[in-house]
Amino acid sequence: MRRIPVTISEDEFQLLIKNTKNKQHKLAFMLGFYQCMRVSEVVKLLPINIDIGRRLISIKEAKGQKDRNIPISPEIQAGLKYLPVGIGIRALQIAFKNKAKKVLEKDLHFHTLRHSGATHYLNNKKWSIRHIQVFLGHSRIDTTLIYTHINPEDLVKKMWEQ
Repeated sequence: MRRIPVTISEDEFQLLIKNTKNKQHKLAFMLGFYQCMRVSEVVKLLPINIDIGRRLISIKEAKGQKDRNIPISPEIQAGLKYLPVGIGIRALQIAFKNKAKKVLEKDLHFHTLRHSGATHYLNNKKWSIRHIQVFLGHSRIDTTLIYTHINPEDLVKKMWEQ
């Protein structure tokens, strides 16, 4: 049986961001959560990949050598001026792990941001699973289902709705 990946709430994420002073780290973490980007995609992102007019981020040669365009989240638009993040994959993973341990007292990985962001869009923004699949760049819906977690409190609300 597969373990359910750990996720954090947007409130926990905001606490983490509030306690992150380094502008590049802050942007990288926000790209992980709000854009559901992989750590490798974040470190490769350049200003040339941003189309402010069309409100799109162009992700080039992601996992499986696939390209995709995703909408720019309003929460990250102002921080895009700090691109590129100027940090390597391993250094960014360590920076996130250390910050999560210090601020949230949790042992998290950068990829937790991708899971948490997908869950945020499913539960709070009410995106369809199909929209999330395209946003994450998955070819198969069952891969996307691993990334999305239903909050147990939301299930209780659904059960008792009339």
